[in-house]
Amino acid sequence: MTEPATSPSPDQLVHYLRQANAVAEAALRSGHHPFGALLVGPDHETVWLSQGNVDAVNHAESVLAREAAQRWSPAELWGCTLYTTVEPCAMCAGTQYWAHIGRLVFGLSERDLLAITGDHPENPTLDLPCRDVFDRGQKPVQVIGPVAAVQAEIAALHRRFWARPAASPG
Repeated sequence: MTEPATSPSPDQLVHYLRQANAVAEAALRSGHHPFGALLVGPDHETVWLSQGNVDAVNHAESVLAREAAQRWSPAELWGCTLYTTVEPCAMCAGTQYWAHIGRLVFGLSERDLLAITGDHPENPTLDLPCRDVFDRGQKPVQVIGPVAAVQAEIAALHRRFWARPAASPG
């Protein structure tokens, strides 16, 4: 598979990352961690799916990628873009790779999230950039991020959330 033919404009990057952050806010209001993702079609205009975080093993990006893989063919998904508020973890990057979604755009890096969460037990961050995961594969997933224009607003949502005490087990 080759790289998707066109890239989103800077305005589209910001627009869809803000939409993903709105999905993250909705997830937070529903009692979940504040992560949100969108799948935008090859036209860079049509939102095919949106997904908030579900739980510790059903992250927004992985749930979205699995749903997309059930609905569309690899050829259709290769031209799509997954927008997500925070750089995907290794699990989510791997799921995107296997779903054949050809482009990723993220707002805040995993390292920046770690600086916010510290050693919070609900976010045991892996220090494994998504680019490293994709670089081990056989297809060239295009990665854009972090996107400076939205970093502060995404980080603000996470600062509010992760400042609260951890939930007790059980």
